[in-house]
Amino acid sequence: MKADKDSVQRLLKTAAGQLNGVMKMVEEDRYCIDISNQLQAVTAILKKANREILHAHMRCCVTEAVESGNADEKIDELLDLMERAAK
Repeated sequence: MKADKDSVQRLLKTAAGQLNGVMKMVEEDRYCIDISNQLQAVTAILKKANREILHAHMRCCVTEAVESGNADEKIDELLDLMERAAK
């Protein structure tokens, strides 16, 4: 992985902590909207971590593939990822 590991790990640990908090909220029968708000916060952090990983992938792995003339596989991977994200 070419992304900044410290940054990605920090984001994932934050998301994990928030998700543990959400599970506790569910156990405590907290207000639905409060739970939903926290789930959206977790989702936002995971999306940010994913963006960092994908940006690094584009800057490094895809760039290297283009320079070596083997970009088709990397482009197909990204297209597959985009299709799954659009569902």
